Amino acid sequence: QVQLVESGGGLVQAGGSLRLSCAASGTIGSVNTMGWYRQAPGKQRELVAIITSGGSPNYASSVKGRFTISRDNAKNTVYLQMNSLKPEDTAVYYCNANIRSLTAWNPLNYWGPGTQVTVSS
Repeated sequence: QVQLVESGGGLVQAGGSLRLSCAASGTIGSVNTMGWYRQAPGKQRELVAIITSGGSPNYASSVKGRFTISRDNAKNTVYLQMNSLKPEDTAVYYCNANIRSLTAWNPLNYWGPGTQVTVSS
């Protein structure tokens, strides 16, 4: 069984910074793309940033230049450094990872439970 656990959310003033972490654990064979999504109240879940197993990142235009995604393959962990935060960044942030477990033939998408990020103006 595979689990994702996020940490690092919280309350911050506009212009501040937060760093999110997400660690994958369990019967992991290989971890492919990892990423972060967010969902604000009354809105659909949207992509924030993803990073391939080789370390190539992609960002939503709304966060490009302010957020940085990175990963530590040895720890099966993905990070999201968020700088210059704005009130519109307020949302629940979800970690996502495409993982082939040791008990499955094909990789599956896994989600973490989410962590709240609140940016006050």
